[in-house]
Amino acid sequence: MNLKPQDHHKEKPAYIYLRQSTMGQVRHHRESTERQYALRNKALELGWRPEMITMLDGDLGLSGTQSTNREDFKTLVADVSMAKVGAVFALEASRLSRSSTDWHRLLELCSITGTLIIDEDGCYDPSDFNDQLLLGLKGTMSQAELHFIRARLQGGKLNKAKKGELRFPLPVGLCYDDTNRVILDLDEEVRGAVRLLFDIFKETGSAYAVVQHFGRNNLRFPKRAYGGAWNGKLFWGPLTHARVLGVLKNPSYSGVYVYGRYKYKKSLSNEGKIRFNIVKLPMPLWKVTIKDHHEAYISWDEYIENQKTLERNRTNGEETMLSGAAREGLALLQGLLICGTCGRGVYVRYTGNRGIYPCYQCTWRKRDGLSRTYCVSIRCDIIDNVITKRILEVLEPTQIDIAIKAVEELERRNSTIDRQWQMKIQRAEYEAQLAQRRYEEVDPSNRLVAGTLEKRWNDALIELDQIGKQYTKYKEKQGLTFSQEQKAKVLSLAKNLPRLWNASSTKARDRKRILRLLIKDITIEKRNGDRKAILHIRWQGGATEDIEIEMPPKIMDKQRFPEEFVQRVKLLAKDHSDKQIAEVFNKEGLKNTEGKPLTVDSIKWIRYKHSIPSPQLKHPEELTVRQVAERFGVSHHVVYYWIERKIIKTRRLDNGYPYWIMINPDQEQKLSQWVKNSTRISRNSESLKHTEGGAL
Repeated sequence: MNLKPQDHHKEKPAYIYLRQSTMGQVRHHRESTERQYALRNKALELGWRPEMITMLDGDLGLSGTQSTNREDFKTLVADVSMAKVGAVFALEASRLSRSSTDWHRLLELCSITGTLIIDEDGCYDPSDFNDQLLLGLKGTMSQAELHFIRARLQGGKLNKAKKGELRFPLPVGLCYDDTNRVILDLDEEVRGAVRLLFDIFKETGSAYAVVQHFGRNNLRFPKRAYGGAWNGKLFWGPLTHARVLGVLKNPSYSGVYVYGRYKYKKSLSNEGKIRFNIVKLPMPLWKVTIKDHHEAYISWDEYIENQKTLERNRTNGEETMLSGAAREGLALLQGLLICGTCGRGVYVRYTGNRGIYPCYQCTWRKRDGLSRTYCVSIRCDIIDNVITKRILEVLEPTQIDIAIKAVEELERRNSTIDRQWQMKIQRAEYEAQLAQRRYEEVDPSNRLVAGTLEKRWNDALIELDQIGKQYTKYKEKQGLTFSQEQKAKVLSLAKNLPRLWNASSTKARDRKRILRLLIKDITIEKRNGDRKAILHIRWQGGATEDIEIEMPPKIMDKQRFPEEFVQRVKLLAKDHSDKQIAEVFNKEGLKNTEGKPLTVDSIKWIRYKHSIPSPQLKHPEELTVRQVAERFGVSHHVVYYWIERKIIKTRRLDNGYPYWIMINPDQEQKLSQWVKNSTRISRNSESLKHTEGGAL
């Protein structure tokens, strides 16, 4: 180890690097800061001129575990690599870096450029093997020291957490008492708001429904400030979806003490900087879980069920996960069906004009290339009607009890909301009285203070008046009590549950909620061969039931005439025309597949589809149009011209049937002479040859 720097070292600047890990250390550990600034005097004693000394103190308050955010350290490394530095001064190796990677990189650059490293213990030359070895050990011990400090701190926290004594900010609705025990919030309005949130979620199964309920009833939700000048102050505001999820996912509300739900995970950004992301751990990886630690709003089982409900509500969750929230739409079993072929959830697809025809479909096997057809594709009304009928059968024995419990639940819910309003009004009255007392206690002559307190008193009175008006408007809109007449109407409706279920005023979402209270899931197994489907119902109580339903025939099968009808057409077609056959069927009162009278086109289609020939009623002496054209050596058009002008006699069964022509010898001679003398009739060469051969 060199005892003193050489002259060529002093010709280059001396960099004095200062660093402390946190701003708290900078503010409170002043001795360490003074010792680092005193390194300037040591550089002067070793022979550096004052203008050749550079102080790097921009990294005070930054951790030395990484170099990404330490700009002065980057400057130091860059200047050392360009051989601009004669020596680097630091109080100890931990001030330069707590990372062995950064420390050894700096040592390597110093050894290449001949830069010295000087601390309180002495002067080191990194190009010397012994000095480099000693400096490497110092850097390694510096990093190990940080590890030991962190391990001791984390071990102490974990040990205290295992006893349930480690304090951390509690969610709203919970607080610490004077003995550091977790208790329910002393504010009754806060407790009522939290309980109401859990009750509404249990009823609706949707976090968005909770937000809508609070907004519809103009209810607020509390939030407490932690730390700073506002520590412990209670704020009230509108409930948001994020707040609902935060409450539902926090196990503290179930009386459970939890430590280690989250951890930090390192990652590299696009700029190459190290980022720390908070990652949520699954429940089996929580470090500490102490049940029945404190008083709870809900049970642990209810908390677990809430997590399952939230997971089912995710539309971007696992493919096999069913959707649990009851949403708008015509499909009653949305979110309850499981495909019996692939085991995944069956989704709803709306088809037809403007999507008014819903159907249940499972497309996973087709999407995966395992099949050319859907696993399941069934119209919703086919299954919904069967399940609805079964649900009404199950509910029929207990209709009155259900109606009574529904009325009691509505009254309880309304009383809970009314209680929240009453506490809201009481809080506003307290704020107004407090502002009044503060105003009355101030000296009236001190107008600077009295004016401000008077304004606060007026604002509190205005707020109290607005809350009172809102409460009055809410009571007029909602109606917080049920009269005996209203209860009687509800009970009378319960006696005719099918009419209530099918009423236009009953929303599809309400029907779905009833189904979810009774049915856990339904596995649908479709049999294409025999046009049947089996519904494997799993009820909420654990019981199972199978229902077999007949699938409606395909459209082509509906439009297909029965075999007996086709055989009847074959029999009549021997001596009847299509028109005559249709008239026979209509006289007998027979209809087509759509229930309409039979037409000639229907009979023609049957003959075409089943290759039924036309009736053969031509006499031996009668000729066809083709035969007449060949006999006289003319085209078919000429023959049809003779037919239209009634020059020749014809017979025809009906429109669409061929002409049968009778020609006597005199008429044949007359037509032959006409063709021979006519200059406008083009003679057919083949027919002419046939004529000259003696066909006539």
